[in-house]
Amino acid sequence: MSRSTPLREVHESLGATLTDFAGWLMPLRYGSESAEHNAVRTAAGLFDLSHMGEIFLTGPQAGEALDHALVGHLSVLEPGRARYTMICAPDGGVLDDLIVYRLAAEEFLVVANASNYQRVAAELTARAEGFQAEVADRSDEYALVAVQGPRAQEILATLTDADLPGLKYYAGLPGTVAGVEALIARTGYTGEDGFELFVAAGDAVTVWQELAKAGDAHGLRPAGLSARDTLRLEAGMPLYGNELNAGLTPFDAGLGRVVRFDKPGDFVGRAALAPLKDVPPRRRLTGLVARGRRVPRHGYPVVLLTDGSVVGEVTSGAPSQSLGKPIAMAYVDTNVSEGLAVDIRGSHEPVDVVDLPFYRRSK
Repeated sequence: MSRSTPLREVHESLGATLTDFAGWLMPLRYGSESAEHNAVRTAAGLFDLSHMGEIFLTGPQAGEALDHALVGHLSVLEPGRARYTMICAPDGGVLDDLIVYRLAAEEFLVVANASNYQRVAAELTARAEGFQAEVADRSDEYALVAVQGPRAQEILATLTDADLPGLKYYAGLPGTVAGVEALIARTGYTGEDGFELFVAAGDAVTVWQELAKAGDAHGLRPAGLSARDTLRLEAGMPLYGNELNAGLTPFDAGLGRVVRFDKPGDFVGRAALAPLKDVPPRRRLTGLVARGRRVPRHGYPVVLLTDGSVVGEVTSGAPSQSLGKPIAMAYVDTNVSEGLAVDIRGSHEPVDVVDLPFYRRSK
């Protein structure tokens, strides 16, 4: 049975279509997916991300424990800053991609994907043994509400006296939003500016309703998982289970930069990942833009137009509202970059190879 976030009744009152996602009942859409997508690109969208996991590490060696457990160098983070990183298996496979916030000298927050957070918490607990650090999965205590889009700061500023203009990308600060205590983070998964607000589960409805009210005159819309997926796809951001999984390493995904071999000490996966640092992967993650109207979808083969031989596989695909064409991310053999098509139910539909991301917001 799917779990519900603290905002389920709000979503139902808004007429949302609810669907199971990673064991959670989540809003897929509230009406028009394209309207929700475009609202985030032009004004702002309001998202319920309360299915994400919040795992805390505290203690004098919390940073060193994370350096050992994860591929990144987290002990050097300044309080108030955040970093994108990954947790890998001993064989180098990606168990999850994460954002780690340093809240204080001896306190870190690890945000994990909904489908993986329980495994991440268990792995962190095991890997922190021998360090002066405590691991606590506090996911049930928190709700996560995001406001994303070019007008996000303008909207949020009406509900907080926090220094939003001074808050850098991938940084967070404690504050109040609509009178509610919150961790205000300038992070997101849409390719737009925006904020993610970590609040107590019991305060989620208040924060959501006040943001909705404040954003009404600015074009803010509630946005569901469908819009979130097309937004992150346009921004070239990976989704665990599609572009990332335990059978792929960070280097396979073109994200080897997150693996820090220059940090002191050993870390889980180092021995397996070190030989891959200077070896090009067999396939690379690339962007595809369809020439026609048919949409490449997850799992569809990428083939050569000349003879139909399979040279890759689509990981994510959708119609792009911003480009007006179907787009996809795919793992494609490194020795081919043109003359490609996607096999869509037996029809080879031509595509152009492009660099990621498909969309960059204007500064």
